[in-house]
Amino acid sequence: MIRRAFWFTTGAAAGVWATTKVQRKIRSLAPDALALRAADKAVEGGHRLREFALDVRAGMAQREGELKDALGLSAPEDADRYRELPAGPSAPLPRQQERPVLRGQAARQPGGALPAHQDHQSTSNHPNDRNEDH
Repeated sequence: MIRRAFWFTTGAAAGVWATTKVQRKIRSLAPDALALRAADKAVEGGHRLREFALDVRAGMAQREGELKDALGLSAPEDADRYRELPAGPSAPLPRQQERPVLRGQAARQPGGALPAHQDHQSTSNHPNDRNEDH
């Protein structure tokens, strides 16, 4: 009788353990759980990528400094960084110069549109340019 009780208890415990294990696996494969896991992995990947970019920038700055020292191009960086802008009113921007209109080209208005009084077709100056309908 004790043998039967032992095996019954062992079987019940194994059944409960297996059922719990299967239920956990089913819950972990649910769409919500998969979405959360994917989001966590994406955030983790973003952090790794950021760390990599910071490492690359630090390495680039170090190597640039080594190259400048080797070439004798080292200059005080603070002098350029904090240079003041000239005081006073800013100078007006230069106007665009008008290009001369060549023979056979239509003068375009600002915005790229052709004037209303001219055709879209222009006369050709090259012997191979023909205005034929095919």
